[in-house]
Amino acid sequence: MRSLLLTFAQHLNLSETQLQEILSQPLTEVLTLPELLQELNSLDTNLLKKTLPTAGGVLAKELPPFYNWLKNELGVKQVPDSPDHTTTWVIGFLHNQESLTHLVDLHRPVPPLALEASIPRLVGIFEGVEDVQVRQEWQKAIAALCLVLVVAAREQDKVAI
Repeated sequence: MRSLLLTFAQHLNLSETQLQEILSQPLTEVLTLPELLQELNSLDTNLLKKTLPTAGGVLAKELPPFYNWLKNELGVKQVPDSPDHTTTWVIGFLHNQESLTHLVDLHRPVPPLALEASIPRLVGIFEGVEDVQVRQEWQKAIAALCLVLVVAAREQDKVAI
């Protein structure tokens, strides 16, 4: 949990206290929170779109071992067989063709503990990007999207109890 909060705090303009508050709220409320909307609206979408080939290369290289780790170490049963869906979804999101609720729906089968454990590693796959601005913007984008996933997973976990 601490690693997750540190990852979010490092890449988003939110304090750990704000993050804990956000993580305790229902998804419908979080999707309209000014703090989250500010994070999403502050993404440099022009830079992200321009550097999609860079991100695509990173994802193509780093996601297969990440997926293997999810499957073999964390026991996630439904793991994509290639990084293509992730790259396609990110492109769709940046072009306003995909929604956060669709992202949530795609990740509902992932157990909440596995989801939370995987986020620091997922955000970290961009560490090798040499251009600091590009690296930070992609890490921020992934962290913001993952924050929504964690809120949804925790909400779903509460309902299941």
